[in-house]
Amino acid sequence: MAQMIRPMVAGNWKMNGSRASLDELALMSTGFTPALRQKLDIMICPPATLVLAASQRAVGIGIAIGGQDCHANDAGAHTGDLSAGMLFDAGATAVIVGHSERRADHGESDATVGAKAEAARRNALIAIVCVGETRADREAGKTLAVVRRQLKGSIPDHMTSRDLVVAYEPVWAIGTGLTPTAADVADVHAMIRQDLRRIVGKEEAEKVRILYGGSVKPSNAKELMLVPNVNGALVGGASLKALDLLGIVAAYA
Repeated sequence: MAQMIRPMVAGNWKMNGSRASLDELALMSTGFTPALRQKLDIMICPPATLVLAASQRAVGIGIAIGGQDCHANDAGAHTGDLSAGMLFDAGATAVIVGHSERRADHGESDATVGAKAEAARRNALIAIVCVGETRADREAGKTLAVVRRQLKGSIPDHMTSRDLVVAYEPVWAIGTGLTPTAADVADVHAMIRQDLRRIVGKEEAEKVRILYGGSVKPSNAKELMLVPNVNGALVGGASLKALDLLGIVAAYA
């Protein structure tokens, strides 16, 4: 487990949750002990309808709130979209960009993701930039090439460790219960760290958090979080319930 970089466990609630779901934040805070707060950060990214209420509920409990997506522009005629500035105004401190579900369902290109990451930086949000290969990519031996291409196209070259987190999520592992081996994760994260040195510079690259995501759960969290260059997790379904998320956080106890 990388001790030089403060880890983060970020929960992506996706299109799930209501105001009643925010009770889970209070339950999470009870298990996020002062000792754990010294070791890592917890962030929850609820649906846009809950960002404001979640940020209000999270005051003083040590849990940050993020968004799940933003538009590349700061304002304009973009019905149904949210700008990074709007998320910041609602209390978010970060936003996920380039999640594989956005790339697949909405046809987002690397350039689009990069523009969103820049919008996040411009509006004082941390951009959590997601990268990852499909099952077909992996079977064709293209994992590293695909992730390298996504990194190059999705991260503006002037970003720093203060406004950038990278999340590696193999698409075939998301919500399937399948995970790559620890050795496979180590290979990809090592390559990401190496490429970050070229994109953001050597000094900043050593401080950027690289999260692993894709069927992370309490039973496999400790093994995954011990992998070199894994600085935390981006968690999907297991972040909806406090008990499950705290089981993952316990990897750092």
